[in-house]
Amino acid sequence: MEKTLNRIHPVSDPEATYFLQISWEKDLGTGFGLILSDGQCAWTGTVSEAEISREAADMEMNREKYVEELKKALIAGEESADKYNFAISRDEENRECHFSYERNLKDGSFRLGSLKLQEVSSPAEVVKELIGYCLDCLGRLQAKNEHLQKENERLFSDWSDVEKRLEKCVEAKEELEADLYNRFILVLNEKKAKIRSLQKLLNEAKESVADAKCTRDSIATTQMATVRENDYDGSTDEESENLTQASLPSAPERKDSLLGSPDVIDTAPRRKRRQRTAKPAGTGAKMATYETELPAKENLWNLHL
Repeated sequence: MEKTLNRIHPVSDPEATYFLQISWEKDLGTGFGLILSDGQCAWTGTVSEAEISREAADMEMNREKYVEELKKALIAGEESADKYNFAISRDEENRECHFSYERNLKDGSFRLGSLKLQEVSSPAEVVKELIGYCLDCLGRLQAKNEHLQKENERLFSDWSDVEKRLEKCVEAKEELEADLYNRFILVLNEKKAKIRSLQKLLNEAKESVADAKCTRDSIATTQMATVRENDYDGSTDEESENLTQASLPSAPERKDSLLGSPDVIDTAPRRKRRQRTAKPAGTGAKMATYETELPAKENLWNLHL
């Protein structure tokens, strides 16, 4: 059986204090027992399942919702004290007490239930029972508190161990980061040195290529100048040959001059003719040399282009 004990203050006398104990088997909706005491007197009563159903029907409320309201009013205690009111009316002659409970609303209240309680002949036994229940609850709470205290100490110890481990992990992490950073610096410096050496080799290669190109250009320029000079010499030789041929008389004129000349043998003109005849032979040699050099010049010109 489950029990709860709450402290209530009746609406008619807010300064007065009563102790209300509710007990039930399985669920509050199946019925419950009630004990009310002011410390000197005690009253007891019961509410059956049928009465609970009848009260719910009278208020036109769903039975489950009505049971939930009863739990809040009779079991929740001081947590919902401002939402519910209790009315206690004592009848000394009949040794009865009328007990009712209501739900507060903004514009009024509605009654959840009421019952008549019978006065107990030996209230000391009821008070003793209530005190025993309080002591049992106190013992359970102390045991739970001790368990929670031990659990808290264990958790605090675990937290301390975890904190120490975390500090060690942080230190190890910082050392690892410093070591990795130093290694990274070494690798970075090596990479920079490698890049500088490769850049130097690349610049040297570019300079070598540029020097070779300049050398080829100078050689080609020299060859072109030589070709132009040879062309100029060849043209000059052709002009001189043409002038020599123009100065010689034609064959009929030489024949006539020979026929008309006296029979005096003159060696000078013959020697002169031999000289003129030898000169065209030299010119022919120069033309042969020019014809052999012309293909070589063209090849050099194509190479330069």
